Amino acid sequence: MGPNMSTFNSKSAPAKRAYVTFLAGDGDYWKGVVGLAKGLRRVRSAYPLVVAVLPDVPEDHRRKLTDQGCIVREIQPIYPPESQTQFAMAYYVINYSKLRIWEFVEYERMVYLDADIQVFSNIDELFDLEKGSFYAVKDCFCEKTWSHTPQYKIGYCQQCPDRVTWPEHELGPPPPLYFNAGMFVHEPSLGTAKDLLDALVVTPPTPFAEQDFLNMFFRDIYKPIPNVYNLVLAMLWRHPENVELDQVKVVHYCAAGSKPWRFTGKEANMDREDIKTLVHKWWDIYNDASLDYQQADGDDEDARQPLRQALSEAGAVKYFPAPSAA
Repeated sequence: MGPNMSTFNSKSAPAKRAYVTFLAGDGDYWKGVVGLAKGLRRVRSAYPLVVAVLPDVPEDHRRKLTDQGCIVREIQPIYPPESQTQFAMAYYVINYSKLRIWEFVEYERMVYLDADIQVFSNIDELFDLEKGSFYAVKDCFCEKTWSHTPQYKIGYCQQCPDRVTWPEHELGPPPPLYFNAGMFVHEPSLGTAKDLLDALVVTPPTPFAEQDFLNMFFRDIYKPIPNVYNLVLAMLWRHPENVELDQVKVVHYCAAGSKPWRFTGKEANMDREDIKTLVHKWWDIYNDASLDYQQADGDDEDARQPLRQALSEAGAVKYFPAPSAA
């Protein structure tokens, strides 16, 4: 029998720090959030998981999240301005709504994690990084979704910059460092939230939607952190020399066919043993009843009052008008 891992108790950690994820629609991504909540509990994180949900998330899905100790916060959607630019994936458009998490100013520091991420080791140390910078893991340019870029066309990747040297004499200075926005460390601020939305209105959408936008917005203060904090699965076959799997703390199941709750093993690269092992590890956490949230003594309505007061004082119920594509 495993230890009692009840957590996310409002008395167990300061309300100034939290993990945060994003959920939209009535599909099955709620399973990813439940898995993430249980994963954070398994590694004994000291901080709660906030779930930013769009209005179209069904009530029964929200209840599943609160039953796992998550703090559910409804947000209003954000749409990009009109443009003929095509996204790499059609569903990327809704991801602009992630910008709302900068409005969660009852927290001074947050670590954002996509719902298709699992945490296998404690990463609470990320909250102690020096303030004033935007922290995330560098992305890889080798997948076909990057085929529209000069990086892909010449075989250049920032994960292995020495393999193909950037032809500065032909293409000018090398591109700035570029991060994957499935995981990042940020500091909520109403000022930054407004600046983000103001910038979005005048920034034409690009293929990777909010990820491109965040890279442009935070370019000057971005600082890379090690790949162990966001292992994009394609790294396993694109840059195996950069991966020490036993050292990885955070796995991002973002490769086609890799979502554990939809896994068939039939898509490209999904028959790899390392992928199958990582999928099994996700299911081991998801199915572990000892990791289900258990309400701790004192975790009642009175205990939640300080959070509600902080929300009220921060004006968290107020939202900036969302730029619309309509």
